[in-house]
Amino acid sequence: MIEVVTWANSHAFGDSLAAHHRLRHKCFVERNGWSVPSHDGMEYDQFDTPAATYLIHRHPGGSVNGVARLIPTTRPYMLKELWPDLLGDDVPVSSQVWEATRFGIDDDLEPAVKRRVAAEIVLGCLEFGLSMGIDRYLVLMPHLIIRRTIGGAGCKFRFLGESRTLTDYPVAAAEIEVSEQALASARTKCAIPGSVLRRHDRAAEAA
Repeated sequence: MIEVVTWANSHAFGDSLAAHHRLRHKCFVERNGWSVPSHDGMEYDQFDTPAATYLIHRHPGGSVNGVARLIPTTRPYMLKELWPDLLGDDVPVSSQVWEATRFGIDDDLEPAVKRRVAAEIVLGCLEFGLSMGIDRYLVLMPHLIIRRTIGGAGCKFRFLGESRTLTDYPVAAAEIEVSEQALASARTKCAIPGSVLRRHDRAAEAA
């Protein structure tokens, strides 16, 4: 199950937000060697603001296995502020277009579990997107992850702009379609038929 965590509702999810920053440190600083801000074993950057929504895959035993960060393009976002050339000619500013970054999976998991966690996070992004009226996501990821993880989950994607090599990985921006059909196709491809999200907000309480 994936927790949908924001600064506003983080109190309802215990230490999920802090644990998510610790997993990001493990994935991006310790494993990938990125030169990004960190403190006390937690990675963060200037885009970790109240505008961000975090999808946090948490094992029933309590460990955080995977994460992703979602930011509306109506707020400052990484691709626009730092890598606009990777977007090509279109730099969106729209409530219907969000950026999805900091996609990370714990490397200590068994391969089959890693694949399941990754698939659930992809499904969670699509499910959350539909609930928020999102038409597409922008992502910045290694080519291999876009093709294998995003494409492998049955999602339609399109590469944008230029490619670049970061810490020995060729990376690119891509856009991912969000639609009912895309979610249904991904659920079938991943063999995960139901909702993967656990929300705690006024909309969820009213449902």
